[in-house]
Amino acid sequence: MRLDKYILLRAVSPPLVYKLMMPNALWRVKETKKVVYLTFDDGPIPDITEKVLDILLEHQIKAAFFCLGKNVEANPHLFKRLIEQGHLVGNHSYSHPDGWNTSNVNYYQDIEKSQKLIHSKFFRPPYGKLSLTQYLYLKKKYKIVMWDVLTCDYDSNATVDFCFEAVKRKAKNGSIIVFHDSIKAAPQMLPSLVKSIEWLKSEGYSFGQFTGG
Repeated sequence: MRLDKYILLRAVSPPLVYKLMMPNALWRVKETKKVVYLTFDDGPIPDITEKVLDILLEHQIKAAFFCLGKNVEANPHLFKRLIEQGHLVGNHSYSHPDGWNTSNVNYYQDIEKSQKLIHSKFFRPPYGKLSLTQYLYLKKKYKIVMWDVLTCDYDSNATVDFCFEAVKRKAKNGSIIVFHDSIKAAPQMLPSLVKSIEWLKSEGYSFGQFTGG
């Protein structure tokens, strides 16, 4: 399989069986209008998150940032700016553990450590990985937010055009689109974010925000 097709295949929603396993998670928002939801994982990171915020401010877009507790702790001024600029913040764990390879006790403790800093009812699992037991436990405490468009901006093989094509080919009404405001994703993320916003606007899409927080 060609690399570009491989990456775009990965940009499709997670497997149906995974959705069936977590039916109460938010995979896509029910929308009849042309509205998409921009989300960002792994920040806040100096310079990178700031550039994302500048882009969103320029386009008057509100987004959701699923933050790592360790980065909130290290960069409280950036976390404060997220909130002051009107963006939603969500819990993405403290240290980004893999739920499939972490004991339940350690996994829950990591999330709660982050929750003490973030204070959000929204949670997105790192790597999108949750065991059934973890899902059943966490859904009682959080609204679990997944996605249906993964840009793959974190992949060093994913060029700016690959990330943009993921949005262009897969976005539809109610899509939850994932970018990453992280160091390794930034070279792909920042240019593809701008291209994606401009294209989505040209196609008549507006940008929604999850309610609550």
